[in-house]
Amino acid sequence: MEILDLKRELKYLYLPSTKKIELVEVPRFQFLMIDGAIEPGQGPGASPLFQENMTALYGAAYTLKFMFKKRAIDPVDYPVMALEGLWWVENGTFDIQKPGNWKYTIMILVPDLVTAAHFNEAVAQLRRKKGDLPGFARLRLEAFAEGLCVQTMHIGPYSTEPATVERMHAFMKENGLQDLVGLGGKHHEIYFGDPRRGDPSKLKTTLRHPVRKA
Repeated sequence: MEILDLKRELKYLYLPSTKKIELVEVPRFQFLMIDGAIEPGQGPGASPLFQENMTALYGAAYTLKFMFKKRAIDPVDYPVMALEGLWWVENGTFDIQKPGNWKYTIMILVPDLVTAAHFNEAVAQLRRKKGDLPGFARLRLEAFAEGLCVQTMHIGPYSTEPATVERMHAFMKENGLQDLVGLGGKHHEIYFGDPRRGDPSKLKTTLRHPVRKA
């Protein structure tokens, strides 16, 4: 069986240092994606649509993984990668402390060997097992090339992210870079923990912002 060690290969993009801000070039990757919006007055943890989308996204990710692992010819094993979120607003300024008007794309990276046919079969399997849940219709397989970005690892609850983002902004200023969040770019989070199941002060979240030379 072929084994794809994606976590090791992509460690430099997914688990950056907590002690420094880094400038990276993020190449094209393929993702399972699903879009949504946080309902007014809610946060992601309390949003019914967000939870529905999470169920669909993880269902597709694990179905694809086991489709490849269990196939009779040329089986392949690969890890289900970390959950990622792109966040933005369509009107006004993105404020990480005010989620009531956020739009989002949540996504999970999958290897390029996953084709549209594999994706469609995985969704069909989910529907046979779970029924025709609304989230399944919102799923898609799509390539995404983020390009030049500034990133770092944030330790702590999501509510303290603004201080880390300010460090990122200081790095951008020192290096002649312009933050593209709010200018077509999106605030990017990669999650390595669940605040409902552990100590929020130890939560790890990679933060990434697309940038360009100022």
